[in-house]
Amino acid sequence: MSLDYTSLLLAVGFSAACLSLTLFGMWLTARSEKFLLTWAISLVFVVGDIFIYDAYIEMPGRLLGIATSAFLLIGFSTMLGAAYQFRTGGSPLPRALWGCYSLAIALPPMALGYDGLGFMAENMFAAVLLFATAFEYWKGRDEAPALTIGITALYSATATSFGLCAMVLAWEGKLVLGHAPSNWAEELSLIVVIASMTGIGALSLALNQGRLARHHHRNAQTDSLTGLLNRRALFDMHGHVPVGAFTAVVVFDLDNFKTINDEFGHAAGDEVLRVFANELAANLRPADVAARMGGEEFALVLKRTLPEAVEEAAERIRAAFAARLIETETGSLTCTVSAGFAFGSKEGISLDKVLSAADKALYDAKRGGRNRVTASPFRRAS
Repeated sequence: MSLDYTSLLLAVGFSAACLSLTLFGMWLTARSEKFLLTWAISLVFVVGDIFIYDAYIEMPGRLLGIATSAFLLIGFSTMLGAAYQFRTGGSPLPRALWGCYSLAIALPPMALGYDGLGFMAENMFAAVLLFATAFEYWKGRDEAPALTIGITALYSATATSFGLCAMVLAWEGKLVLGHAPSNWAEELSLIVVIASMTGIGALSLALNQGRLARHHHRNAQTDSLTGLLNRRALFDMHGHVPVGAFTAVVVFDLDNFKTINDEFGHAAGDEVLRVFANELAANLRPADVAARMGGEEFALVLKRTLPEAVEEAAERIRAAFAARLIETETGSLTCTVSAGFAFGSKEGISLDKVLSAADKALYDAKRGGRNRVTASPFRRAS
């Protein structure tokens, strides 16, 4: 082994350690992104493998050989689990356990003194685990295509380099080496790992930052209680575009909601709001938009529709909600909702004006006895 090889090996270890610390620091500031912790842990195993392997180079032995293979395969298995966790949000354990299967095949030859065969199996399984990790990112490429495809390519390149190491060892055909593998594939693999680790780290951090930014934006536009859009989001979507003649706005307001809060408590009131939001969401067409405007008031925007269809949809929501028996911690209750709707105009008018016309129709429904749907007098906002 040359000094250059040892230097490359230590460079990989230093890069992996720095990336692991970076990921752990990011996880401390974003605890919901648990894959960061899983990935940081995987790199701890990789760093451990590198330092054990460096010791193996100086003093080959069965225990060090077993340890270096175990640390590498566990590290790559955990890395696969982190990729799966990033893509799906699920537990990384099922994927990480793949390493146990690879250990059951790779370690016995090393323990029996067939270190050449052991290193072949180690490199082969490392390649399989890295290709599987690349595939996880490939399956999640719709989230950010350029970044995920880049990560996929880098993981695939790293996997290929380990595969080459296994192939060269197989070509040499030595079941017993008595020392660390020394060939062109090993040196190439280290160079590829250094380059890929840098790229994977940068692209993955950018991918995560993009996800966090989208998450914060989504939270800023979502009502935390009901999961519907909030008033701000509704105006972001429709507030700058004139509302045309075939677009309607329906405003819903829960009847006697203050009484529910007073008699059953605010927790029960929150449950009523969630139940109505679910009823509203269940009756949406793909192009419709529902939002909680504040308090017990909700709005529904329907495009490419007619007055009869809007009235039918609002009536369906009203009737279904009135028939619901809502279970709360303080008992069962029923609640009704009133609604008013208005359309835009042929020339197009602002969302504020259409909402105002729908509000007036809603007040007419309240004055008319509640639990009913009322149209704006001329069905078009003026």
